[in-house]
Amino acid sequence: MSEHQSAIRWQRNTHETETNTYSRNHQVMLNGGQQVDVSASVDFKGDPGCADPEQMLVSAVSSCHMLFFLAIAEFQGYEVDTYEDNPVGYLERGEKKSMEVTRIVLSPQVRFAGESVPDESALARLHASAHKNCFIRNSITAEVTIDQP
Repeated sequence: MSEHQSAIRWQRNTHETETNTYSRNHQVMLNGGQQVDVSASVDFKGDPGCADPEQMLVSAVSSCHMLFFLAIAEFQGYEVDTYEDNPVGYLERGEKKSMEVTRIVLSPQVRFAGESVPDESALARLHASAHKNCFIRNSITAEVTIDQP
């Protein structure tokens, strides 16, 4: 078991463009000393210059998948040279009739170095194993799919 902590700080300020409401901007402090500027999504009066919680969720799923993929690939003798993803999360009305992130699509692009490069079938198995083991994916109800080229 492990614990994962962060700190959230918000203070009342007037919204930058709508003076009849409050600013959604706040900071998230992580235990590595990083500070992330966060706001609501632009669709909900947020600041486009900040990350929003939905982006952070989508990024967490993608990051977790990548970290498992890299570990499994290394264990199986593959050397990953680069890994890039442009994940997309969809906020829409769910089965409970409330707004939720219902699905996340990962689109990883992986390049391998060295002599051993997985074929298409082995690459699909690597992604399937990472998908099955990802802690974050296992913690959410949104459907997570992997769109491979």
